[in-house]
Amino acid sequence: MAGHSQFKNIMHRKGRQDAQKSKLFGKLAREITVSAKLGTPDPAMNPRLRAAVIAARQENMPKDNIDRAIKKAIGGDSENYDEIRYEGYGPGGVAVIVEVLTDNRNRAASDIRSYFTKSGGNLGETGAVSFMFDRTGVIEYDAKVASDDTMLEAAIDAGADDVVSSESGHEIYASQETFRDVAKALETKFGEARKAALIWKPQNTVAVDDEAGEKLLKLMDLLNDHDDVQNVYANFEISDALVARMGG
Repeated sequence: MAGHSQFKNIMHRKGRQDAQKSKLFGKLAREITVSAKLGTPDPAMNPRLRAAVIAARQENMPKDNIDRAIKKAIGGDSENYDEIRYEGYGPGGVAVIVEVLTDNRNRAASDIRSYFTKSGGNLGETGAVSFMFDRTGVIEYDAKVASDDTMLEAAIDAGADDVVSSESGHEIYASQETFRDVAKALETKFGEARKAALIWKPQNTVAVDDEAGEKLLKLMDLLNDHDDVQNVYANFEISDALVARMGG
């Protein structure tokens, strides 16, 4: 059940990209408002909203900002955002998925297409690369919450599919169908997770050289810096030396 994490080097370097807290808070607030609007405004009864609130707390977003984002949805005065998934290939033929919440579909499509083109990649149709990823749930806890064996045992009992433990924490993976139940069971035992969300997990990863890796990281930076982009996933692995050199 336990295995090697393929996630550490291949996704967005969120901490550095979103150094501007105002931009990050704006994205988090947008997700909270949309989540509250699509379901009930009660995080306890709305899994997506709960995940959005947890993410906001992890970034130390003020409680007033969180409450304001929820009230915006209740009041009906919020903007209408479209949820769009863009798929394409980056440098080196790496598969990239971009999740967007936007109030201007034309702007988002134009900007994201230009980013792919400038990086030497190309944007494809929906479904172009998502078949290379699994839509799965991930629940993350700090390493100090439990020993590797304790977390593994609890995750198995809860019905999880996979557990990856390292110095940086525990990652528990569960199918879309069992995700909420697994998250609830683990929360009962260990308290609130630092993250609980549905993600696109690559089935396999592609090792790229430093030249392609540098272009890919710049593409990730461009995408993550866009106001409409919520999440970016890709299936590449790069060298630790390049991560260090690029400030990742």
